[in-house]
Amino acid sequence: MYYDPRISIGMLFTLVGAILTALGLATRSTAETYAMSMGIDANLWWGLVLLVFGITALIFGRRGQARLEKENLVKEKK
Repeated sequence: MYYDPRISIGMLFTLVGAILTALGLATRSTAETYAMSMGIDANLWWGLVLLVFGITALIFGRRGQARLEKENLVKEKK
């Protein structure tokens, strides 16, 4: 079995993105929290960015790992 580091990186960014997104949604109603950022819910937006990046890294990592395992299976049959 081959290991692709994009999988663990994707897991990390997905977890952090989910936490930030949840925090942004939970504190959305408090205006004084986001007064310094001109009313922009930075936790929500950056959480979504990290979530998308993490899921993308997970998809590419799994795809790369499957390709390596497939190539190894073909080599073993020869």
